[in-house]
Amino acid sequence: MSGYRLPAGGRIDRSKPVAFEFDGKRYQGFAGDTLASALLANGVSLFGRSFKYHRPRGLLAAGGEEPNALVSVHRGPGRFTPNLRATNVEIHDGLNASSQNRWPSLKTDFGAINDRLGMFFPAGFYNKTFMWPRSFWDRLYEPAIRKMAGLGDAPTEVDPDTYAAIYAHCDLLIVGAGPAGLDAALEASGTAKRVILIDEQDEAGGGALADPALWPWLDRSMKALNAAANVTVLTRTTAFGYYHDNFVGAVQRLTDHLPENSETPREKLWRIRAGEVLLAQGAIERPLVFDGNDTPGVMLSSAAKIFANRYGVAVGKSLALMAVHNSGWHDVFALKKAGVGIAAIIDARDAVDESLLAEAAALGVAVYLNHSVIGVKGRHQVTSIEICANSGDGRRSISCDTLLMAGGWTPSVHLWSHSKGSLKWRDNLGAYVPDQPNENCRSIGACSGDWDFGKGAVFDVLPTPKDQARIKAFVDFQNDVTAKDINLAVREGFRSIEHIKRYTTNGMATDQGKTSNLNGLQIASTALAKAVPDIGLTTFRPPYTPQTFGALAGHAKGALFQATRTTNIDGWAEENGAIFELVAQWRRARYFPKFGEDMHAAVNRECRAVRTSVGIFDASTLGKIEVVGPDAAEFLNRMYTNPWKALEPGRCRYGLLLKEDGFITDDGVSARLAPDRFHLTTTTGGAARVLNMMEDYLQTEWPDLNVWLTSTTEQYAVIALQGPNARKLLEPLVEGIDLSAEAFPHMAIREGLICGIPTRLFRVSFTGELGFEINVPTAFGRTLWERLMAEGADYGITPYGTETMHVLRAEKGFIIVGQDTDGTVTPYDAGLDWAVGKKKPDFVGRRSLARPDIVAAGRRQLVGLLTEDPKMVLEEGAQIVADPNQSVPMTMIGHVTSSYWSETLGRSIAMALVANGHAMTGETIYVPMPDGSHKATIGSMVFYDPEGARLHV
Repeated sequence: MSGYRLPAGGRIDRSKPVAFEFDGKRYQGFAGDTLASALLANGVSLFGRSFKYHRPRGLLAAGGEEPNALVSVHRGPGRFTPNLRATNVEIHDGLNASSQNRWPSLKTDFGAINDRLGMFFPAGFYNKTFMWPRSFWDRLYEPAIRKMAGLGDAPTEVDPDTYAAIYAHCDLLIVGAGPAGLDAALEASGTAKRVILIDEQDEAGGGALADPALWPWLDRSMKALNAAANVTVLTRTTAFGYYHDNFVGAVQRLTDHLPENSETPREKLWRIRAGEVLLAQGAIERPLVFDGNDTPGVMLSSAAKIFANRYGVAVGKSLALMAVHNSGWHDVFALKKAGVGIAAIIDARDAVDESLLAEAAALGVAVYLNHSVIGVKGRHQVTSIEICANSGDGRRSISCDTLLMAGGWTPSVHLWSHSKGSLKWRDNLGAYVPDQPNENCRSIGACSGDWDFGKGAVFDVLPTPKDQARIKAFVDFQNDVTAKDINLAVREGFRSIEHIKRYTTNGMATDQGKTSNLNGLQIASTALAKAVPDIGLTTFRPPYTPQTFGALAGHAKGALFQATRTTNIDGWAEENGAIFELVAQWRRARYFPKFGEDMHAAVNRECRAVRTSVGIFDASTLGKIEVVGPDAAEFLNRMYTNPWKALEPGRCRYGLLLKEDGFITDDGVSARLAPDRFHLTTTTGGAARVLNMMEDYLQTEWPDLNVWLTSTTEQYAVIALQGPNARKLLEPLVEGIDLSAEAFPHMAIREGLICGIPTRLFRVSFTGELGFEINVPTAFGRTLWERLMAEGADYGITPYGTETMHVLRAEKGFIIVGQDTDGTVTPYDAGLDWAVGKKKPDFVGRRSLARPDIVAAGRRQLVGLLTEDPKMVLEEGAQIVADPNQSVPMTMIGHVTSSYWSETLGRSIAMALVANGHAMTGETIYVPMPDGSHKATIGSMVFYDPEGARLHV
């Protein structure tokens, strides 16, 4: 391929030169060029290296179907994007692009040794070669494969760009602004419909952009559409997915074509809901399969025409055409008239239209019918081709620097398939076309098989006298899948095209099989001696072309990716030196170190304070749900495992919530405020999940119940006072509530005033000490906290954080859902069978609790562990074995779920899930850790005050 700039023609602006770099070398193009057209104009033939064999690759196509010319673009600090198609990258001053998957350079790539060893890498080789020894996979095989094969490098810096997103609604969405799409938009512009027309190119026109005769019509059409108030035209916009109810996702590229980074978002995600969708995506020209068809300089004939007529670039000085379709002849005629040298036309058909032969003769182009290309000379670019008659006779060499392919056309049915529209096979096209829609959608123009490209024939592989097993005839250019790979898959027993696809990786590259799927189907069809429709069709899935994560994430970046929620008391904690951790979306104080304290010292001090006097804890993050209505008690009775209808107003109850599978999903202490009103609490991380679950059941299973659910998580600040002196501190501050043990027993709730603030006061404890949880309107949270800190100074009041809370609750054997449970734990496994109502007729998950696997012996059950060495704190997550002397891999019987140093007990404690654990009390188990196996004894989970006397003082 010896490309050069034509002296005239194209839609580029020759008055605006553009300087750019590729692989460190400076080049010049013009405004309107793509990176591909500008490099071609500078005589560049080598664009990339293939995925597996690292074979040199040039351009195959001119659009989004391009499988070879993948580049990385550097747009400044942090602005690095790999795997962009050179055919879609618009050049601008300062553009810096580089090739991929090569070392040390594109021309000299040491990875090309894979090509020489290709016989050892047939289809499915990785499924057979690297199975033994198993341990070598992680240490040797996988790192070596990842280093040798691949595409561009992943970005390593934080992306500084911003991305926008918008919801749009229209009566008519037209995808594709070629002649068919433009005609449809012009027709709709005269109606009252809201119309959106989108196209992935930088200007509308599609195939018309490569046909100068249509440019006047195109200019008139765009002028009319831009003036139509009801039509929105979006260029540089790719519809990547078509979803239920006519919902289409599209990404608009806003600034990648501009020379300087700006504050403008780089891309915009369009979420479009359309009344009707018109797909006008056109068709993709099909390559031909023959020996050497991947040599740089072998490309689609339609691409050569586009580069000449749209960009003013000749792809070579001497072109040959290998055709089985009339469209290739017309492309060559157009190139010849543009001044490009044509060496010969080779057509595998034994007869073509007389008009084609006549025009070829008039232009002085040699024609070889009933002939095929059987080889291509050249490594980094075509130097000549070898042809012969389909009978195998009459071999000859033709000198050329570019070989064009015209293998017919494949309708773009990707979005149609996304919408689950059905397809039908058309023998005359050798392709699938849209059949029955699943949405309010129509396909028009070439993507429906309605085109005027002319006639053609279908060949799986071009005839050749060479040994088929020795030639390299590529089907998937990016993944290095050859015709013999597909034949091998058939010989190995694969019959479905979906299985053949996965075994060979045909169609699994970043181009999603746009140029390879139909050829793969034809080859498999011949090998199986079955019609193409009988072997199935691969499934097209979003995205149509790769999209950036930034565009899909939109505003959800940095602090906006997941909002950090803070309580009203958070500021006080920060001012007083708290160390924080994230719990779900909440920032919570983990511990409050004093000068010179590490976490362990601070937590030990905080634990002592709670056990001996009084500690104060910000529990505002607990989920809170108000359940109100005449059927509130019945609703909760059905949701939770334990009975609720008999609970009296003013009393609290521990609630355990299961999923339908019988496994614990949440828990919390809740209170009955009145016969028709409950105040529920949930775990910090489970608030939204529990509310959604309850709403789902209320709306779909029990719509007859008169119940209303309201999230009040952020309406209340919650302050927990825990410790022997908690009552003494509260009594002077409370109005209207008798705090005596007789009047206000454990697991009760009272409403009144504290420091003049309306409060819901719970007498509950997650520490095992005398405890109160004070619920006040959020706005008063910090004020009350500061008052309590001031009044509690005489008692040595100590703020404590989540780490201390974890230790204190573990000493009492209280579980944390999600830490001591893992989604497979039932109430019986957790030792919470007391919380399951035995007389209740039903509740969520009840039926599953009777399943054979749920009641079978050997289930992992929650137990307490005491290490033989009281100073040894086990690692959370550490596996547990019965015999430390068994060979590796050991048989694991459980794992440690919680493990702490207990300052109160002067030793370590732990909780664990152990197979058949409840029957193993007193038995010894072993916990392998990096420093050796540690012995521990299984026992009760309640390590402190097992009688619960300290709760009821």
